[in-house]
Amino acid sequence: MASTSGVWIAPPVRIAWDRAAASVRPAREAQGPARARPPLLIVAALLAVYFLWGSTYLAIRVAIETIPPFTLGAMRFLIAGGGLYAVLRMLGAPRPSAAEWRTSFLTGALLFVAGNGFVVLGEQWVSSGLVALVVGTMPLWAALFGRAAGQPPTRREWLGLGLGFAGVAVLQLGGELAAAGAGALLVLLAPVCWALGVVLGRSRPLPAGPMGAATQMLAGGLMMGALAVVLGESMTAVPSARSLLAVLHLVVSGSLIGFTAYGYLLRRTRPAVANSYAYVNPVVAIVLGAALAGEAVGPITWLATAVILSGVVVIGLGAKR
Repeated sequence: MASTSGVWIAPPVRIAWDRAAASVRPAREAQGPARARPPLLIVAALLAVYFLWGSTYLAIRVAIETIPPFTLGAMRFLIAGGGLYAVLRMLGAPRPSAAEWRTSFLTGALLFVAGNGFVVLGEQWVSSGLVALVVGTMPLWAALFGRAAGQPPTRREWLGLGLGFAGVAVLQLGGELAAAGAGALLVLLAPVCWALGVVLGRSRPLPAGPMGAATQMLAGGLMMGALAVVLGESMTAVPSARSLLAVLHLVVSGSLIGFTAYGYLLRRTRPAVANSYAYVNPVVAIVLGAALAGEAVGPITWLATAVILSGVVVIGLGAKR
């Protein structure tokens, strides 16, 4: 005699019941992790890369007042990457493999030495707001590299990318880029290198989760430190309190929070969604420049803001949940 919850069930029916329960249980278990992944994490990560990364352009300009460019990069990424790596290892994260370290050094060179390093170098001659605008072309380069890697954007994402690029073009109407000489070339190359690093990082072995961000930052910081030595960078005086506060902001907000959030978005959303930060960052950079550095903001800026944000909305509507 078989029963469940005090109710008698005939043996044949009991066998069918057990088989049905066994078939349902794995499906429920498979659905569990998907339901446990809250969409709020994606929203929080987007807000982090939108606004925290948007603030880093002004912070870089303040930091390089008394700290040389590659010395700044080495300080920023060695502290952020090394600290995050140490914490993750203490929490039990596995040691990265040799193949993962090779990818970390390759992508770290593209993302930080070239992508971020060219931005810092360029800000010696180009305003922080204009640098942010040029970096806004990064999703287009990522889309082109992604297409070559077999990850083409959808039609809706192409529309959103086009709107974002149009907004950046509107912001650049009164530009000063042509007068910046070699600085302009460095700034133009920065988003190309960053986009290539992003695409390669998605197709090659990297440590899982935040450890991937830690190894990339650590590798990038080591290479930037080596470059600072080779180039003979030196600080002629003790860094100012303003510059040190800017470095602290870059380490915590720009690297530890921002880059880790960006890595999470790359793993959980389509590339066009993760890279949509490049269209909001210029707006944030310009607003902060106006509020904290007294830069003028005219009607063209607000027109471009509307175009840029419309591109972000279009990309978001086409994102996979």
